[in-house]
Amino acid sequence: MKKHTYIFASLLFVSGMALAQKGNIKKANKLFEMRAYIEAAEIYEKKERTQEVLQNLADSYYYNANLQKAIKTYRELFVTYGDSIDIEFHFRYAQALKGAKNYKDADFHLTRYFNRKVNTSAFIENLEKTTPHTFNLKKIGGTESTSDFGLTFYGDNNVAFASSRNTKNPSFAWNKQPYLDLYSATITDEGTLKDVLPFSDEINTNSHESNATFSRDGKTMYFNRTSSTRTKTGEAKVAQVKIFKAEQVDDKWTNVTALPFNSTAYSCEHPSLSKDGKTLYFASDMPGTLGGFDIFKVAINEDGSFGEPVNLGDKINTKHREQFPFISDIDVLYFSSDGHLGYGGLDVFRSNLVNSQFDKPVNLGGSINSNLDDFAYTIREKNNKGYVSSNRSGYDRLYGFAREENILTKYLVEGIVQDKKSSQLLVGALVTLFDETGTVIQDTIVGDQANYLFKIEPNKKYKVRGTKKAYIPQDVEFSTGEKGKISHNIYLTLEAYTDVEDRVKQNEKGDVQIQLDKIYFDFDMSDIRKDAATTLNVLVDLMKKYPKMEVEVSAHTDARGDDAYNLSLSKNRAASTLEYLVSKGIDRNRLKSIGYGEMQPLNKCIKEGICSDEEYDVNRRCEFTIIN
Repeated sequence: MKKHTYIFASLLFVSGMALAQKGNIKKANKLFEMRAYIEAAEIYEKKERTQEVLQNLADSYYYNANLQKAIKTYRELFVTYGDSIDIEFHFRYAQALKGAKNYKDADFHLTRYFNRKVNTSAFIENLEKTTPHTFNLKKIGGTESTSDFGLTFYGDNNVAFASSRNTKNPSFAWNKQPYLDLYSATITDEGTLKDVLPFSDEINTNSHESNATFSRDGKTMYFNRTSSTRTKTGEAKVAQVKIFKAEQVDDKWTNVTALPFNSTAYSCEHPSLSKDGKTLYFASDMPGTLGGFDIFKVAINEDGSFGEPVNLGDKINTKHREQFPFISDIDVLYFSSDGHLGYGGLDVFRSNLVNSQFDKPVNLGGSINSNLDDFAYTIREKNNKGYVSSNRSGYDRLYGFAREENILTKYLVEGIVQDKKSSQLLVGALVTLFDETGTVIQDTIVGDQANYLFKIEPNKKYKVRGTKKAYIPQDVEFSTGEKGKISHNIYLTLEAYTDVEDRVKQNEKGDVQIQLDKIYFDFDMSDIRKDAATTLNVLVDLMKKYPKMEVEVSAHTDARGDDAYNLSLSKNRAASTLEYLVSKGIDRNRLKSIGYGEMQPLNKCIKEGICSDEEYDVNRRCEFTIIN
């Protein structure tokens, strides 16, 4: 009886635990939907590792930038559940791996995700040579807050930024940090924030405020504010972010109003005002976005009203996040994205406004972008100084920077391709750039101006080669020194190898032949002997010097012996010679072999028994005729 009572009690206990676990999972899922990721993760960690639990746990760590735990959990998820996992988890896992600079494994998942080959290391290597600027970053501020970001210009000498330093504010469920407020300050030359003051209560509330942008006269401000209530969006209730406008009257910020295109169904955030004050750029996940967040612009009319928001399109926006736009005084758009290829997390990109359209974005490179989130970039183009925010240290921090021209983009070699005799521009010529090892770096077919341009690197040796059909190729070797831009015109000569090569002669029949030492074969054999190979190597070098040269290899015998046998032997010897040349790197398409047997003697020895051995020997030969 006691035993049965124990079993019954145990069953009740297990049943109760199952109900409790079910309830806890429901609570964790609710917290996850509310983006309270720290609390959600604490519950998920104690539960059975189902696919749902692992997915939400990994995402909870990922969204809070706890990347090591995210990687570990994503790995467990993929090992355990494999192909049943939604494709989007490949993207987030890859981003987490990039955060740990594990580009090899990240590329594996990005290749699966995009269904095309991704090579982040090669992208970064090329980017460092082509990005227009390099940046010298300097950390701003101290440790007064675990989150300072979004530093922007505020008047001539002041700055504004968002911070969680007000510990009296409520705690944000996402990361357990105080809600953000906006502050003004000045920055010392040493990078210290001085005279830090919160904006008035008209601006700062018990919710988040961040990302301020100001009109030229400093009298109008646009900024973010998170709604104090949550509205249902899809499966979850979300506190949306809205953009507000405030006006400065008698040195006080007042007339705080929400912009008309805000909504409780989506967020609008990260405003940036154009120099003329007529266009506001911002990020939003409103209907019509391509991904999580897109960059939009909206016209500000003369009467202060607003036009309809316009999506900047798929050249700027991807199916992932594009946020934190900044439009500079010369209409260069800077923004952060994790959808364009980068170092990891959010990277800063730039796009130029050309003929009223933004061109293809360019990653700003590894001197400003890290493997974590880099965002909220602002700059004064004239003095090449600005600010950026990053969580590369584990917390959101402010950085000032000075921008310089990337020295690697200064190094160029350029020139034109001309006919050496007439100076005619040789349109359609091929120009190839080689490094000092002879490896092809780049090539181009010149256009109507017959000009070429290659980017090169300092303190290296290069060679450019010009080639065109019917012309002799021309090489120009050079080294890069202090001078960044180098000019080397290429002058090509119509093919007349007899003028430039002592070994090339025209015979009495008009054939242009390459004169080599005599090639010997063992009696009745067609194998290439060692001494013959040495001679043929001279031809190999010549054909490599002239990549367009085509040669006919012909073999001849004397008149002694059977006619059919001599013809077959000569064919074998010519073919054997051709194969040797191919084995040394000569393209087979540039070669032709033919055996003439005893049909083309050089003297009167046209039949057996009428000449000396020395006279017959003249006719035993290989000839190399240039046919193109």
